[in-house]
Amino acid sequence: MPVTLNDLRRYAVARSLFTPTTLKRAFTKLGFVQADPIRAPARAQDLTLRHRVKNYRVGDLDRRYATLDIAEDFFVNYGFVTAEVQALRHPRTGVSRWSAKRKARAQALLEFVRERGSVHPREVDARFSHGSVTNYWGGSSNATTHLLDTMHYRGLLRVARRDGGVRIYTAHEHALAPLNAAARRERIDRLVDVVVHKYAPLPSLSLSGLVSRLRYAVPQWRHELKSALVRAKQRLGHARIDGVDWYWPADEHPAIVDPQDVVRFLAPFDPVVWDRRRFELFWGWAYRFEAYTPVPKRRLGYYALPLLWRDRIIGWGNLSVRDGVLHTDIGYASSSAPTETRFKREVDAE
Repeated sequence: MPVTLNDLRRYAVARSLFTPTTLKRAFTKLGFVQADPIRAPARAQDLTLRHRVKNYRVGDLDRRYATLDIAEDFFVNYGFVTAEVQALRHPRTGVSRWSAKRKARAQALLEFVRERGSVHPREVDARFSHGSVTNYWGGSSNATTHLLDTMHYRGLLRVARRDGGVRIYTAHEHALAPLNAAARRERIDRLVDVVVHKYAPLPSLSLSGLVSRLRYAVPQWRHELKSALVRAKQRLGHARIDGVDWYWPADEHPAIVDPQDVVRFLAPFDPVVWDRRRFELFWGWAYRFEAYTPVPKRRLGYYALPLLWRDRIIGWGNLSVRDGVLHTDIGYASSSAPTETRFKREVDAE
């Protein structure tokens, strides 16, 4: 029986919004959870995990981070990865070359971290006082913090935990055994499979874009990603629907799944929502994250949460607290809300 777009949509929702489990098992299933610092209504990682972890509460990830065998790191975006996924990517070479002065500073800082065991950026700044630099956004950043971030990205440091939201760093040691060409290809293919498992089913252009974004995870192998994409398309499950090629893990099949009568407000970074191209193909309207959009140009709201009913995203919700009372303002992509009693009950519960 040929696969239809409806099949893919239901499959996408069902496989991503799996039955809530433990935090550790959820990470094993996801491989990677994207992070974002915005705290209203909650951080992206908490909003993503609350649908997939039984009895999850805001901050559980921070509280249990050190016991979960996960790491903060850059994958296709910044977030949290399992130790297994992190090990596929480090140490990162092929990053921009440091000047002799910057290399010496990094070495001195690394020796300081090794001596202390773990450090708060404030301790490092008190010891070295490197001044300030221009950050990615064009503003001024503390140079010590910037160097810590860079050393973390290169794999010289890892985040041991957070104190009040601030990263506490420790040294990150790596096995430096060289990889031959076959071993490199195997690692890259495994990383591609993590991406596909997280975001499948994927239209061809989205798969290409995500594989390309692995250049941030493995800059040392960025020139091998095009051939990795070719290999992926050869081994993945595939269907062509209405002129669009779709891909998913080869050991899965988009079987017909009856959607649950459940309402969920999803984060803009949730795996169901993240791929805006797929979003529009599945649900027929464009969703945009507008937190950084000037207020007069916003259509949906500062942090509009897509509203999922069964296997359809039918609108969005904006949460606010006014006079100590939580308010949910809902907009709909079509002219009106579903009229079923069950829908109204599920919205209230969510």
